[in-house]
Amino acid sequence: MRTFLGFLSGLVFGLGLVVSGMANPAKVLNFLDLAGSWDPSLAFVMGGATVTAYIGYRLVWRRTAPAMGGGFELPTSTRIDRPLVVGAALFGVGWGIGGFCPGPAWTALPLLAPGTLVFLPMLLLGLWLGAHGKSLSILNPKGAF
Repeated sequence: MRTFLGFLSGLVFGLGLVVSGMANPAKVLNFLDLAGSWDPSLAFVMGGATVTAYIGYRLVWRRTAPAMGGGFELPTSTRIDRPLVVGAALFGVGWGIGGFCPGPAWTALPLLAPGTLVFLPMLLLGLWLGAHGKSLSILNPKGAF
């Protein structure tokens, strides 16, 4: 049941991304182009997502445990460090250049757009480097990130 509900949640999320236009990189880039052909419509999508998340979190935090078992997994660190800032900057630059963030990119994959076919392998490479980069001396010559 847990797997089915996870699949159903992902499906609803993906459909929402497609319907809202978040899977269309041209629409995202127009939203980010404040000095050019700015399209403010995605601000409403983000606002709706923020309100939905806010209400959802308020309801979930009233529970002692997740509905499907286990426990809540919360970050233990509140430190803002170099890897966090560099990662956030790379994410933002990648989003601004490509018009994709990970969720919409996966949603747009069935469209087989060339941008998606380049972005997703690079996303996976970046995730792999993030997990294994500390052990690669070419990326980390001094032994610390």
